[in-house]
Amino acid sequence: MSFKHFALAASLCAIALPTVAEDRPVLDIYTYDSFAAEWGPGPALKAGFEKICGCTVDYVTAVDAISMLRKVQLEGATSPADVVVGLDTATSGEARATGLFADHGADTSGLVFWPAWSDAQFIPFDYGYFAYVYNTEKTPNPPKSFEELIALPSSFKIVIEDPRSSTPGLGNVYWIAAAYGDRAPEIWAGLKPHILTVTRGWSEAYGLFLNGEADMVLSYTTSPAYHVIAENDTRYAYAPFKEGHVQQIELAGALASSNQPELARQFLQYLMTPEAQTLISTTNWMYPVTDIGDALPDAFPPQPHVFIAVSEDMIAANGRAWVDAALAALQ
Repeated sequence: MSFKHFALAASLCAIALPTVAEDRPVLDIYTYDSFAAEWGPGPALKAGFEKICGCTVDYVTAVDAISMLRKVQLEGATSPADVVVGLDTATSGEARATGLFADHGADTSGLVFWPAWSDAQFIPFDYGYFAYVYNTEKTPNPPKSFEELIALPSSFKIVIEDPRSSTPGLGNVYWIAAAYGDRAPEIWAGLKPHILTVTRGWSEAYGLFLNGEADMVLSYTTSPAYHVIAENDTRYAYAPFKEGHVQQIELAGALASSNQPELARQFLQYLMTPEAQTLISTTNWMYPVTDIGDALPDAFPPQPHVFIAVSEDMIAANGRAWVDAALAALQ
């Protein structure tokens, strides 16, 4: 195409686009950075849903799910968001208590891991287990418990995320509290010399680990699958801790103040379809909540034999105290 013809076509598009855009309703979705990033599930989910909804999906991102929740809390009923994607079972109680979320009205009968999902406000879109990931070449004999970790020389470094801004960071606090009870402050005091830094979110922490800054990073049991599938790199593994691992279920919900309640409901339903679940499992690197058959790669590890349940009621009763005790021990 000549430059002249290109310029004419561009002019016509510039005139036509606003009219087309005005005819399409917009679904505003709040989510966390890595979900909406070009390597995350956000772009493909946007494209897939836009094909069936006759709408435009716009993402607004925060560093992590907790930062996202704080944004919603500050905006209240005036929030421009229609859907929030990326809350989890550690933050759902606080989110529910705001009264800002509507009943989703979605059909959850296709969920395979929760055949009787009963949460009226939130639907699950993936799940995983918190774990410490390491490089097998650099660390051939990783610690297999928090007690083994704190017994190592202080030169052995880990990177963790801040529980005030990051769901993995918060999950780490609940993991130690549930596994060790009254001994949790002792474990945190033992971890302190090993902590290279505490980051605001997962992306920063994992980047430091990959750059060789630390020996282990707080992440997920499924994180090594990414390296195998996307990079053909088998060096990374997670350390199975004898205490067991805390499960994280990631959630999505629609705001009661949404200007697009029907589109919001449709998007929540779409997240649970095999198409969306296949995209999420190999871009968010978590387990699917519906049956996707052979689409789940063999590189995904078996689920841990032991996992620690931390209920919404336990978090409501103890969560703030657990976080405060962890932060105090790290001062």
